[in-house]
Amino acid sequence: MLLSAQVFASDSTRVKKGKPKEENGGITLPKGFKALVVADNLGTVRHIVAQSNGDIYAKLDRVKNGKGILRLRDTNKDGVADEISGWGNYSGTGITIKNGYLYASSNTDVYRYKLNEKGDVIDTGKAENIITALINRRTHNTKSIVLDNDGNIYVNIGSPSNACQITDRTVGSPAMDPCPLLDSTGGIWQFKADQTGQSYHNGVKYATGIRNVVGLDWNQTTNQLYAMQHGRDMLNTLFPSMYNEEQSAELPAEELLRISKGDNYGWPYCYYDQFQQKKVLAPEYGGDGKKQDRCAGMNKPIYAFPGHWAPNALLFYTGNQFPEKYKNGAFVAFHGSWNRAPRPQTGYFVVFLPMKDGMPSGDYEIFADGFAGEKIDPKNARFRPCGLAQGPDGSLFISDDKKGRIWKVTYSNN
Repeated sequence: MLLSAQVFASDSTRVKKGKPKEENGGITLPKGFKALVVADNLGTVRHIVAQSNGDIYAKLDRVKNGKGILRLRDTNKDGVADEISGWGNYSGTGITIKNGYLYASSNTDVYRYKLNEKGDVIDTGKAENIITALINRRTHNTKSIVLDNDGNIYVNIGSPSNACQITDRTVGSPAMDPCPLLDSTGGIWQFKADQTGQSYHNGVKYATGIRNVVGLDWNQTTNQLYAMQHGRDMLNTLFPSMYNEEQSAELPAEELLRISKGDNYGWPYCYYDQFQQKKVLAPEYGGDGKKQDRCAGMNKPIYAFPGHWAPNALLFYTGNQFPEKYKNGAFVAFHGSWNRAPRPQTGYFVVFLPMKDGMPSGDYEIFADGFAGEKIDPKNARFRPCGLAQGPDGSLFISDDKKGRIWKVTYSNN
């Protein structure tokens, strides 16, 4: 079904009389970069993927006009989507393309759609349900997806808990030990990309001890899985005698993980303290903010970002349009914090992390900023970056799930 292009037309093409056109669609970028608004008011756009023919596919967290997947096409090559179609009456986050198929996830299932030689979905009403009946208990229920080069698909199954307490996020509630949630959540599962009807009984728990991941990507230089973990919350609220408000605002780190099969990152028993540069025992399990105990042998991140920034997309840049320093580096879209008081909320930007041979080779820098506008908090933020995609020409697409805007970022040294 073809949706109304007028409904989804970019604000940059529908400027009201007397209202100046926004530079770069309202965001700031480094020198030499510029942004164009591809589409606007799409709905809750989560992850996005760019097709080899230039089309953009977007997954909606909430179905809009009966559509949970959108295809954006620029027919006159001016950079703005003028043909928007949609299908898939289910909400969700994950979407990707591999080996002639479009893959998309709901909060319980993963589907795939066959593409023709032009890159179009052959039959939007015919989806293969390749994975089904994954845990969905509202908290951390999004299912991010990525494929490797050997016919496997990886799915994040976040834990429906902050720290595996009997009563979640409640002062005084004891933690469960061992944590029973780890049998079906709190990790990344591996499935076959071409088999229908899979679930826990034939999936492989690829890595565990991961509270929740939204940003997930496959690094082609190392042929390995990488992910951005959302760290736990409420250290001061739950343990005020042990952590002050300032510590709770910064801890724990948001972790960049380089994942191998069988890895255990320690959640809920452990968290990563970026100041001590070690995994420490969580207070629910007898930790005092310093001792490690069972956490000493847990896998550690390869890079630690400040706490509570909420990383929602990870993308390794393989294009040739951007300057050489960006080649094979990592872009991370931070959705933005809600729980850093008394410090200001932050995140709400896209950062770049240089990489060499699959490891960080320097510190992060803020690449795209200004999404939130003047009021930086979840309720009042103008935009919240959520998805990233690389275009066939080496451009970078960024999505927002607050109002449904998509930007195309390009570079020119002229």
